Amino acid sequence: MKKNKAIDVLDTLISINNDRIEGYEIASKETEELDLKTLFAQFISTSEKCKQELVMEVNALGGKIAEGTMTSGKFFLGWMDVKAALTENNRKAIFKSCEYGEDKAQDTYDKVLETDLENLSAGQRNMINAQRLLLKVDHDGIKALRDVLENR
Repeated sequence: MKKNKAIDVLDTLISINNDRIEGYEIASKETEELDLKTLFAQFISTSEKCKQELVMEVNALGGKIAEGTMTSGKFFLGWMDVKAALTENNRKAIFKSCEYGEDKAQDTYDKVLETDLENLSAGQRNMINAQRLLLKVDHDGIKALRDVLENR
């Protein structure tokens, strides 16, 4: 395990969780619907928990914590689609845009688990696998809500 490489990998995951937190905070501010606010708060909580664990690992390695987001290009546009859908009160579009963001988070975790295992300790790998599963629950919840609306 290379310490600097591990810090980079963990910071990438901190950034994607920062994206989720920021995206769902924006979405929550844009809606008046209590059920959506509750759902978005749940997703923010998931990412805050993941981020806290990742920050603790980076601190233990003596690294610098990623402060920003990965929000750029298509990922940013996905959150803007959420904002537009909320403005139009189009729940199907809201869930579709949220699912896009969730797909990006899953892709980031998958990439780390596929390409960076040698840079991580066994404990870090276990933590990342557990976080990926937590995020998958959120992803699958959004997908199920979207599917219900598509099948109407």
